[in-house]
Amino acid sequence: MTEQTNLVPKRRFKEFQNTQAWEQRKLGELAEKVSVGIATSSSEYFTDREKGVPFIKNQNIKQNRIDDSELEFISKDFDQANSTKRVKTGDVLTVRTGYPGLSAVVPMHLNGAQTFTTLITRLKKNKALPEFVSIFINSDVGMKQITGMEAGGAQKNVNAGTLRNLTVSLPSLDEQKVISKFVSQFDKMIALHQRKLEKTKALKSAYLSEMFPAEGEREPKRRFAGFTHAWEQRKLGEVADIIGGGTPSTSNEEYWDGNIDWYSPVEIGEQTYVDSSQKKITELGLQKSSAKILPIGTVLFTSRAGIGNTAILAKEAATNQGFQSIVPHKDELDSYFIYSRTHELQRYGETNGAGSTFVEVSGKQMAKMPMLIPTLEEQKKIGGFFERLDHLITLHQRKLEKLQNIKKAYLNEMFV
Repeated sequence: MTEQTNLVPKRRFKEFQNTQAWEQRKLGELAEKVSVGIATSSSEYFTDREKGVPFIKNQNIKQNRIDDSELEFISKDFDQANSTKRVKTGDVLTVRTGYPGLSAVVPMHLNGAQTFTTLITRLKKNKALPEFVSIFINSDVGMKQITGMEAGGAQKNVNAGTLRNLTVSLPSLDEQKVISKFVSQFDKMIALHQRKLEKTKALKSAYLSEMFPAEGEREPKRRFAGFTHAWEQRKLGEVADIIGGGTPSTSNEEYWDGNIDWYSPVEIGEQTYVDSSQKKITELGLQKSSAKILPIGTVLFTSRAGIGNTAILAKEAATNQGFQSIVPHKDELDSYFIYSRTHELQRYGETNGAGSTFVEVSGKQMAKMPMLIPTLEEQKKIGGFFERLDHLITLHQRKLEKLQNIKKAYLNEMFV
């Protein structure tokens, strides 16, 4: 054991501010054992929940929690053959490959479960709390060490030997309890908002499948009251203009750093509405290239280097040649209605794209896309509905990211 008198975190709870400094220990000193779960082929032993034993895989291990919503189960015979590898309540499970270091504690209801190639740390009593150790490993301080220990090429991994060598910074058991409880409350809030986000996304997916006609159908399963007319078969080019873009010469400074927004495909896909591009061009740059000014309400559609990413222009702009953007005819097509059909646009673009170096779909080809379309009034009703859903998804996403950032900031100051 190495005492470090200067090991004091930047942020401590009030009752511990004048207490002793933290100490550092190797995880191997704190553990009864650090072992590996079942590492042999196991898929042939999968069975029903009622007949089997829970089988925890890497994808079930989240930050400080185990997601048991999609657990596999193995036969009791296979479990018995690997009885020495069963986990116990309080064991710390750590991912070996894929996302090395990601850790969680085995809860009471998974006592006796098995794991697949997972690192299992069983701590000695009264040395360190499993919850605290899991939080430490998942912190930036812990993960920085894990990254330095990784072996392998493309598929990074951490083995039991290197995990035993992990240096853990430890306060007293009482301080560990308070820190663990504090982080647990954050994790619960984060998990709650994660579930809300996933639930809203699933709801949107369900509505998309019911509010647009299925293949071979002329009408959707679900419609707003008052709309009864069959949807009309049209081509995209009949209800919108498909407009490409261009790039001014990069060697001419007079064409760049102007006031005209100019988008490239890498900027599209994260936001519904866009109003400011990374690069700007001048009026002269616009005139000297095939770029064109696109009006507000245009649905930007990437036609190469990732076909089918979309966004709606909230401000006039131009694009480079990696787009075949959709400019709706105002009296025939609603912007958010067509934006809500991004997956259809993407599927059509990928299916009908061509090229040897990279696949690209042309504006002429996109204009031929067949599409069932209702009246403009019904389109606006549908578009408005999905816009509200997307707004709700964005709110949940922002709240989730805010909580994750606050937690990360706290952890950076609470660990040494």
